[in-house]
Amino acid sequence: MSSAPAVTDVPWLRSLRRVQNPRGRLVCFPHAGGAASFFREWPQRLAGDIEVLAVCYPGRESRINEPCVNAMEDLAAPIADALAPFLTEPTAFFGHSMGASVAYEVARRLSAGGRPGAAMLLVSGRAAPHRLRPSALGSQPDDDLISDVRRRGGPLAAALDVPDLLDLVLPSIRADYQLVDSYASEATLHPLHVPVTAYYGEGDVDNPAESVLAWADVSGGPERFASRAFPGGHFFLVPHAADVLGDINTRLARVTAA
Repeated sequence: MSSAPAVTDVPWLRSLRRVQNPRGRLVCFPHAGGAASFFREWPQRLAGDIEVLAVCYPGRESRINEPCVNAMEDLAAPIADALAPFLTEPTAFFGHSMGASVAYEVARRLSAGGRPGAAMLLVSGRAAPHRLRPSALGSQPDDDLISDVRRRGGPLAAALDVPDLLDLVLPSIRADYQLVDSYASEATLHPLHVPVTAYYGEGDVDNPAESVLAWADVSGGPERFASRAFPGGHFFLVPHAADVLGDINTRLARVTAA
């Protein structure tokens, strides 16, 4: 395999671990309101020869001065273009919540364009594209958005208690909720014919098991689909990070050995 370019000059990507001759790659897509730093500790629990990249959405962290994006096409298309040069080894896409939808759409665009794409799709806490339902929260007042973030829990909820941080994160939260709403109205099923694994929290009322298990249709066949349930709600993967990453490690070993 040819080597990939450096990530330094690619604003859409952050290198969480650079590997000289990687066996494979894991690309991580953050949740609504989230950022690349959510995955900063993940490389510690993954095999040392797996390179780890995180996607950087505009309007947060290193891209805080850029306008946020509130339409899936405006997010997925440039991410696909940015990632294309890095897909020189078997690469798995992981996305949590909104990130699962973005990962799927990026994989779909790469595949439709005849470019190397995801060798495996790992989705977490998100209904399959053809089972999504719009919530209209993206157009609601700030207090409603904040209440919904608190209800779901996760690391972002703590930032809402700090006024200065709230001012920084609220624009990205609103843009992401608008993206989620519009995408839920337009999303359709396009089988990718790659292995798909769906992770979900048993207590996640927004993503019941049957809507998550419908990702089997994206895999293109039951033999390419797997799922794992964990105790907890929408952010089950935070307390269960060791188990989730252990499972990802095992699946990466299979797809990179193929």
